[in-house]
This record gives sequence, C-alpha cells and structure tokens, in this order.
Amino acid sequence: MLMKRFTVFFILLLLAGRAAAGTVAVYHTSDVHGWYSARPALWDKENSSRTIGGFAALAALLKTETTPYLILDSGDMFQGTPEGILTKGLASAVLMNQLGYSAAAPGNHDFDFGVGVLQAFVSSATFPVLAANIYLKDAEANPAYLKPYTLVERGGKKIAVLGIAGKHTATSTLPTNVRHLDFRDEAAETAKWLPEIKKLNPDAVIVLAHWALDEALSIKRLDISTYTFSTAIPGTLQIARAVPGIDLLLGGHNHSAFIKGYRDPVSGTWFGESGYGLSYVTRAEINFDDATGRLTGIKVANLPLWTETTGEDPAVLKTVAGFNADVEREMGRAVGNAATDLGFSPTGLDSGIGNWFCDITRAAAGTQLAFHNTKAIRAELRKGPVRLRDLYQTMPFDNTMITMRLNGAQIMQVMRDNLKPLMSFIQVSGLEVTFRQAADGAITDITLKYKGRPVKPTDQFTVATNNYLAFGGNGGDAFAGGQDIKDTLLPVRDIMEAAFRAGPVTAPPPGRIKRLK
Repeated sequence: MLMKRFTVFFILLLLAGRAAAGTVAVYHTSDVHGWYSARPALWDKENSSRTIGGFAALAALLKTETTPYLILDSGDMFQGTPEGILTKGLASAVLMNQLGYSAAAPGNHDFDFGVGVLQAFVSSATFPVLAANIYLKDAEANPAYLKPYTLVERGGKKIAVLGIAGKHTATSTLPTNVRHLDFRDEAAETAKWLPEIKKLNPDAVIVLAHWALDEALSIKRLDISTYTFSTAIPGTLQIARAVPGIDLLLGGHNHSAFIKGYRDPVSGTWFGESGYGLSYVTRAEINFDDATGRLTGIKVANLPLWTETTGEDPAVLKTVAGFNADVEREMGRAVGNAATDLGFSPTGLDSGIGNWFCDITRAAAGTQLAFHNTKAIRAELRKGPVRLRDLYQTMPFDNTMITMRLNGAQIMQVMRDNLKPLMSFIQVSGLEVTFRQAADGAITDITLKYKGRPVKPTDQFTVATNNYLAFGGNGGDAFAGGQDIKDTLLPVRDIMEAAFRAGPVTAPPPGRIKRLK
C-alpha cells in the first residue's frame, strides 16, 4: 500500500512538472512611429519594390503561431506618420488592442504631444504601459497612468515584464513636456524593482526598455551575435550586468534590428531590438525543462514582415483603412513638386534633404546660419509630386522656428556636441565644417568657415533653428546661451510647404560637412 501511494505521488509530481513545461514565444516591436501599413522597402536595393511591414502583416504572422505567445512594444508607438500624429496615438491603441498586446514601455516621442496625449493613449489601451523609473518630481511616486511592471501568464508560465524608460527622455522629447517628471537611472531602478518581482516567483523575467544596446548600431539590421560590447558605452548592457536575474531584455530607440539577437556572455541575458517602422518583428522563444519546468534557454530571431510571405490580415487591413480614409482627405493634397530626390547622406554627414531644410529655414528667418537636428528628418522626399502626407512623414515633429544670436565659440560647441564617429547629428546652412576622426573614434581638428573665412570665437552670427534644439533637446546645449532668443511660432513644416509652393524643389549638393583623412 505504501509503495502504491508513493508511485501515485511520483506520477502526479511528474505530470505536474510536465504541465508546467513547454515553450512561450515573445513577439516584440519598437519604434513603430505610426507606420501602420505595408510600404515598399525603398532602403533595400535588392528588394525595393517588395512591400514590407505593418500591423496587418504582423497579425497574419501571429495567426500561424502554434506556441503560446505574448506581444510587447518598447515605445515610440505613434509619432511619425499623419495617422499617428493626427489621431494623437488613438490609431496605435486601437491596432495594438486588436492584436492583443500584453504591455508597452513609453518612448521619448510618446511624450511629444504632452503628457495628456500619452494619458489618453493609456486609457484607450487594453494593456498596461510600464515605466518603473519615471517619477513625479513633487512626489516619491510613479505617475498613476504608468505601472512599474506586470505579470503575464501564458502556457502555464508566469512571465514578469518590467518597463524602463530611457533617461534621455528628459531631453529627447520637448523638455517642457516632461519638466514635471524625473527620469531615474535605468540600472538602479531595475535593481530596485527586481526583488519585488522575484517574490512573485515568475518563470522568466523580461525588461522592456526604450533604450539601446549601443548607439553606434543605429539604423541598421545586422547580426551582432559575435560582437563584443563594453559597458563603457551607455546602454542596456549596463542594466543586464548590474542587475543579475534578467532573462531577456528587449530594447529600442536607436532603430537597430538584431537578426539573431545577442546573448551577453557576462550576464547571460539575451537582447533583442526590432528596427524601425514595423518592418520587422523580434521573436524570442523561451524554453522550459520538461521535468522541472525551469527555464533552459532562449532563442531570438528578427523576422522581416514581407507581405508576400506573411500575407495581411483582412480585419486589421479594414481597421487601418478607416484611419487612412479619415486622414487622407487632408494629407492627400498636393503641395508641389521635387525636381530631384531629396535624400539622406550615404556618408552620414550633410544630406540633400538636410541642406535644403536648413537653407529654407535660413531664408525664412533672414539669418546668416541655420541648424536642424539630423534625426528629426525621418523620411526622404522623392522626385515628382509631393503631398502634404510626404511632408509630415519627413518632418513629423510640430517644431517651430527659433531665431537668436550666437558667437563663434558657441557654434563650435554645436558642432563639437553633434559630430559623432559614424554621423553628424546636425545639419547646417551658411557654414562650412571640416574635421578629422582619430583611430579610436574621437573627433578632432574641427574647423569652421563662413563665406570662406575662418570663424573666430568672438564672431557674432544670427542663427535660426527649431524649438527642440533651442530649448534643451539633445545636442542643443549651446543654443541655450544664445542672445535675443525669439520663438517665431512659425511651424517648420509650414516653411517646407511654402518652399514647395514657390516652385519645384532641388536638393543642394553635399559637402558642407567634410571628414578629412
């Protein structure tokens, strides 16, 4: 009888272990920026005519999934297209609800229209928005509309998800929008909250962050599985190495996509990032032991959403079409013609579209110089008819033009702050810039010329820029010291439209910013 009872107990124990075993898939998106629909892959020279991306393609892919899964997003959900901008994120909430997202973390651009818009998004979402490291400055508490973490059950497994916003948000959105918020250290806040999460006995722990592994990998889809990284470069690697116990860290912000993910050999944490514009999705497979139910391994892959492969879900297409129809009545109107392509720089320095944008700003302001931040220009303009939609996709930010006076030393600081090893984070008009790059990536020997003459530290210049740079945005510290600062309240997008209405637009040649050998 004793042996029989023992045998029954053993079988029940074995079955319990097997019931808790299995696989859970995690799908991850980031930096969707309102790109809800498929579009031609113009950046892919081999496949530029094929269509890629969008929520309908993702929904169709998810219908083929046979493993229990959850969907997560690392932020920058709606700012970037007319549908996202004009619906103030409502379109994103509706589509993410339709696909069944489990959680999201806020990106810096989710604050671009003010906290009220993000609060409305959260109230419309059927999933929590997570940010453990955002606090109200006048209270030791997270804002009521944000949760630090959530627990999701799938396939008999408890998956803990902790949300982290990038500290950069304080200056990578319009600073006045978030001046009442305190964005605290990412690693320290993860360490603070993880013990509380561990008390819930999760089977796996995921950190969902709007922060990148390495800024140098910006805007690329690549295999980094054999790379070696250092915590000397700020990024999510610092979180994983400072806080043991993170199984999977899903990041964003820099628009990188990791084809095979990345496993940090020091912490053992797996990383995934999913690119830009919902062209790709990361799928992480979390496997558990059949006998013990414990996590045994993770596999990460970044999947392109080629519509000819995934198909497109009809119900989601219908939802997207509804938003498109409402927006198209305004966005479909023609504003003019481009006589040439206005494109990005193949060398990462000054670009045709950046030079043109700075030139028309300088002309509109009547100043000697003009500056715009490179990353604010989000899409190229192609030769041919140009619609208002194209202008919104190129310049999705509701920035206004600012004028001021700067001296030569301050302009040198602008360039020193924005010249990076792989690209210039600033575009210019009226200025010639040369520099050298040392073997270790350091920028040296910066020289400035105005109308062919070297710029002296005491020289005075009238300058035009945008309110993001002028009022504390990343790379804009020098502008804060300007004199006679004036907000013209003229939207920079209106300057673009006026230039097209004046006649066909041509891209100025490159060469204003040169890297010397």
